[in-house]
Amino acid sequence: MTKHYFSDGPVAQDDELRSLHIDVRGLNLDMVVSDSVFSSHKLDLGTKALILEAPNPPATGTFLDLGCGWGPIACTLGKLSPKADVWAIDVNRRALDLTAKNAKRNRVSVKTSLADKAYEKAQADGVKFDLIWSNPPIRIGKTALQEMLTKWLSLLTDEGEAWLVVARNLGADSLIKWLNEQGWDAQKAHSKKGYRIICVRRAESVDEG
Repeated sequence: MTKHYFSDGPVAQDDELRSLHIDVRGLNLDMVVSDSVFSSHKLDLGTKALILEAPNPPATGTFLDLGCGWGPIACTLGKLSPKADVWAIDVNRRALDLTAKNAKRNRVSVKTSLADKAYEKAQADGVKFDLIWSNPPIRIGKTALQEMLTKWLSLLTDEGEAWLVVARNLGADSLIKWLNEQGWDAQKAHSKKGYRIICVRRAESVDEG
């Protein structure tokens, strides 16, 4: 499982593309997927739950798909808010390649980048995100997950929101508790098919630095 999250090596020669059509939120998306990226045969239940249950994104702003995989979240955000600036980041180059292909196939504008480079650019340019949607890679381990969320949540605007989906049996409730302990306002917004949809907002006590 973890190779799909943190693999930045060469793509295998037999890593063939397959077409996948997904219908979510009234959108029909024509996508391509491959075995080298998470959920290579269908839209996974967690991501689908997030897309269906998160509120409509603002018409404009700077949005982030954190851990984009083959791009279902980024393409959805681009379709729902075509005037927004949508970033899609991952550690897997194949994921970024697929997301770029899928954005082009569905005629949406998405900026793809390796996570570390995107973070450096955001810091250098003073970029803040109005919205983050993510099905975070829980299986990378608690420490790595907490480091990732701490880093990217720090780039939320004062009024920004992050919407996360985490399986209940993989520690969703403990993650909510931890986020609140860090000074964020984290709440379970929905439960769907064993998943928690979590809304995270900046609280007054969160350090702005």
